[in-house]
Amino acid sequence: MTRTLRSGSASGGGALYVFAVCRDLDPDSLGRSPGLTGEEPPRVLPLGARLSAVVQTVRADDFTDEVWQERLADQEELGRYARAHHSVVTAVAGSAPTVPLPMATLYHGDGSARAALASQAARFDRALDRVAHHAEWGVKVFLSPSMARDHTSREVAAAAPSDRARPAVGSGLAYLNRRRNIQENRQRRHVEAGLRADAVDEAFRRVAAEARRLRLHSASASEDQGVQVLNATYLVAEARSAELHRLAESLREPGDVRVTLSGPWVPYSFVGEVEG
Repeated sequence: MTRTLRSGSASGGGALYVFAVCRDLDPDSLGRSPGLTGEEPPRVLPLGARLSAVVQTVRADDFTDEVWQERLADQEELGRYARAHHSVVTAVAGSAPTVPLPMATLYHGDGSARAALASQAARFDRALDRVAHHAEWGVKVFLSPSMARDHTSREVAAAAPSDRARPAVGSGLAYLNRRRNIQENRQRRHVEAGLRADAVDEAFRRVAAEARRLRLHSASASEDQGVQVLNATYLVAEARSAELHRLAESLREPGDVRVTLSGPWVPYSFVGEVEG
């Protein structure tokens, strides 16, 4: 949950920006990261015996509701904040189990942040148990452009009635036959694509601890790569990363299906039950 500050609250003063909650974090893992270039560099805020938060003091006036809404409308500025946020989270996740919090998770100071986050210690512990020694990997599957074109060609061919027993030009029967053939080919293509996506997804799920299927990208976003039939993310134990790569390579053999593997990433997709 994004926590911006109400206009005028702590005006001119500082606010505490929270990047993530970690377990057994070594403060040196922060290095010299500037974070959001706030009033001071990122630091560690202890929450208990083993939990700590990665925080940074920022100007409260930079994170009011009004200012944040303006930032959301400025893609360049929003991208800068997103990269800075991700850079800090990635740095600490490389040395300790980490639950990243959404951008613009803010509190009025150390005390309020510590009280709010420590009250959710049990939820953080569950999420940290889940992602410890795991990473997130993205998998996308595309039907090759040639296969997509082949489907289209077959659809057009099926829509054209044969010379034999062809209905009279302009007849309602000819129109209905064309429409039925187009619909049947579209349904067949949909079923075939679904079966291919399911087979790849099932193979990766056998390696993963958890998995999520995401919304497919639009045709315009992936048309140069082919038709996307699977967009998924998997939580995979570090000890099985080599197995994951072997599986991806085996599925990249020449054919009409292309599999792309990306990662490893901080497991953002598998800590959704925890909010700052």
